[in-house]
Amino acid sequence: MQFTSSPLCFIRTSYTLVVCAAYESSTVGSNVLAHCHLTGAASFYTITVMVLRRDSVSDRIRMHLSDLQEQKGLMLSHLCSHLTTALYILWITMAQVAGQEDREKTTALKDLLSRIDLDELMKKDEPPFTFPKTLEEFEYVFNEHGQLRHIKTGEPFVFNAREDLHRWNQKRYEALGEIITQYVYELLEKKCNMTKALLPVDATEDEPTSFIYLSQDALSNPSKLLVLIQGSGVVRAGQWARRLIINQDLDSGTQIPFITRAMEEGYGVMVLNPNENYLEMEKPVKSSPLPSPTEPSDEPAEKRERKDDKEGKKKREFYEKYRNPQKETETERIPIRENGSSEEHVLYVWDHFVSKAAAKNVFIMAHSYGGLSFVELMNQREMQVKNRVCAVALTDSAHNIWLQETSKGTQDWMQQHCCNWVSSSEPLDTPLDPMLPDCPRVSAGTERHELTSWMSFISIFRFFSEVLEAKEGEEAEETSNTVTTRSSSLKNKHQDL
Repeated sequence: MQFTSSPLCFIRTSYTLVVCAAYESSTVGSNVLAHCHLTGAASFYTITVMVLRRDSVSDRIRMHLSDLQEQKGLMLSHLCSHLTTALYILWITMAQVAGQEDREKTTALKDLLSRIDLDELMKKDEPPFTFPKTLEEFEYVFNEHGQLRHIKTGEPFVFNAREDLHRWNQKRYEALGEIITQYVYELLEKKCNMTKALLPVDATEDEPTSFIYLSQDALSNPSKLLVLIQGSGVVRAGQWARRLIINQDLDSGTQIPFITRAMEEGYGVMVLNPNENYLEMEKPVKSSPLPSPTEPSDEPAEKRERKDDKEGKKKREFYEKYRNPQKETETERIPIRENGSSEEHVLYVWDHFVSKAAAKNVFIMAHSYGGLSFVELMNQREMQVKNRVCAVALTDSAHNIWLQETSKGTQDWMQQHCCNWVSSSEPLDTPLDPMLPDCPRVSAGTERHELTSWMSFISIFRFFSEVLEAKEGEEAEETSNTVTTRSSSLKNKHQDL
């Protein structure tokens, strides 16, 4: 066959093949998406193959072949002039049919891909969210230094117990955290000899409750009372930071050293629980609402039901295949009366416990959000706090006197009676520039927020002692002046007589 050259001889053919396949095995489920695109424009060919494997995020792109070019040949450049009319019409018809099929396939693919969430696909092979209930079952124990160690290996806690399963690892960490909370409660009761006091004090049997811990002399100690308030989050009574308890030791992460030291120095102690604000209950399963019989429809009821069943079955099959992660239990929170937030809790404990305690000198230590709750207490009970509280130690406090609209009188009082140990690279107790006109700021000797309480431990008790000594000195001087004045008055009366 002879070919002649013509500038109009240009043929562009395009065909797209889309293959979407999924297969599963007993151990690793895999989803493969292959997209092969063959394009002919004159003599240019491109082939791309992409394989997406779900079982390893780092191994998603498996094959990519592209840009295979061939030299232009005279046969393709001259082909147009020798096509017969019949073949040309046939080619047009086939192209139209193929184009329609391609559009349908593309639409179906887009619909499928829009339903697939890679994050959800990665959850499909997660182990069950069933975790041990005790430290021993977790195979961990606290050693003589208060460090959490594996029973068999002696190694610290490992967060990534399973690779590429972050959600499962996080759930495991949270389950361990709940065990740690109960463990700290046991320490408060057995090691520190403290008792629970339920909140609200007049709670009925069927309403949710919270609690605080009291030393044996918390309400009866006539001299000193120490009130401990932690920050926000998952930490409960007796904890400063769960992360420190698990990854460092009990001394740095719990309030136990502060409680023990306070008792040794003659303080009564109250341990608040500002994050126990609600009772979490599992939501009842809701049945799907039936369609209203009064809904207008042009289809017969029987046909509509068959259609709905068919569509429902398709959806169930789809989600069974592509989106079948473990579903977390849906819960609802029932707030605890008058203790629904950290601020409410601190105010409630002040009104029902601290204000009724016999202690002449009340000391408060508050970490992070606990400092904000204390300032809110001052806004609500300013005169009571000024009359009862001797000193306040804050550690990296989250309070803000401007946003909390604190009075000038409160700010002046805080300047005289509060000190805030903040995270800083400076040595411990180094004075820092005040950011707001509220209370002095000094370095906690660490840049880690959660460590500020433990690192300031010695400085805080020294601060309390100095403030108390100064107050007792002033009171002794006032008493002496009163006695002297009274003695002088009696002497003058005697001389007059």
